[in-house]
Amino acid sequence: MRRALVVLAVVPLAACVQSPPEAVSLGGAPAGMRFVRLDAGSFLMGSPPGEKGREPQELRHHVHLTHPFYLAITEVTQAQWFEVMQTSPSHFASCGAHCPVERVNYEEISTFLDRLNGRAGGGYRLPTEAEWEYACRAGGDAPFGHGGRLDASLANIDGRYPYDAPVSAGAGATLPVGTFRPNAWGLFDMSGNVWEWTSDDHCPYPSLAVTDPVGTCGSGRKVIRGGSWAFDGNSARCALRYTHRPQDRGFSLGFRLARAAN
Repeated sequence: MRRALVVLAVVPLAACVQSPPEAVSLGGAPAGMRFVRLDAGSFLMGSPPGEKGREPQELRHHVHLTHPFYLAITEVTQAQWFEVMQTSPSHFASCGAHCPVERVNYEEISTFLDRLNGRAGGGYRLPTEAEWEYACRAGGDAPFGHGGRLDASLANIDGRYPYDAPVSAGAGATLPVGTFRPNAWGLFDMSGNVWEWTSDDHCPYPSLAVTDPVGTCGSGRKVIRGGSWAFDGNSARCALRYTHRPQDRGFSLGFRLARAAN
């Protein structure tokens, strides 16, 4: 399936990250997983009216995140999933240990987190939708974390359907995490490769500023973000919201981990 969404300045609550922070390992995390610490801050969530591909649900509003947090620099890999779960669910198993795990649903990820936190002493979770978009934007205001265009040379998307860029051949499958250059905060694959589950229910956006929002409206659907190898460039915009039921799984649906930094 392919999806055909007053510009205000970003106002920092704390010093925004100006260069890629150092990626670090955290206790109990799966082997090879590294994280960056993202400071508390304020940003405009959603898209401006003139953004190509904008959807009505992308209502622009100020979001204040008052707590720093860690976010994994890549999606969870097949090897990292196997380390915790001892299963290999991925459709693209032949892609290898360093490719993102896919075909995992929200309920299975909850089990993954329970097992991981059991050995790590707690704290690992999915990012909220607001945290995810904050990280994707990396202090900027463009459709993507690296700018205003996207093709298969910049991210693992369906290259036949780029965003303000020439048509090209895509991979047609997942690729090892970190294949493409990261955004300004050192995060890889925030656009493309696999969709990423967030912790939030799919809820309407507020029209006013909010602080540390969490989607808990009981909609029965969870928000996924970031697009994938099977979707067009538009789907990989930082503002694009897509959903699945918690029991759904697919060969372009994965996740990355977050952890509180306090």
